[in-house]
Amino acid sequence: MKEKNSDNEGSFVEKEKVQSVKKTMKTESFFHNLAETFKAMSDPTRTKIIYALCQEKELCVSDIASIIGTTNSATSHQLKTLRNMKLVKYNKVGKVSYYSLDDMHINNLFAEGLRHVEEK
Repeated sequence: MKEKNSDNEGSFVEKEKVQSVKKTMKTESFFHNLAETFKAMSDPTRTKIIYALCQEKELCVSDIASIIGTTNSATSHQLKTLRNMKLVKYNKVGKVSYYSLDDMHINNLFAEGLRHVEEK
């Protein structure tokens, strides 16, 4: 049954649904971190990097730069941003850093975004 919401004249609220969602609502900090994750993926260069790392488990900076058509310096800068956001991680072998996605959640999230865009 719908109940009139006194805070917002003219609108109706389904009290049970509102209470149900409120019980599971995350903190402001959680939503900030979630928004930052999407923000990190909002840059086309970073999305190309993530795409490349979805295709190959691990790539070095110069290979990523070659794939996406940028300089090593520009690629390193974007990788640092992705690393700070915990979207990628690296493994240093001698002087070479190999990057990979931080975990399968990033791959899954990105794959869903790809499917969404490809449907249009």
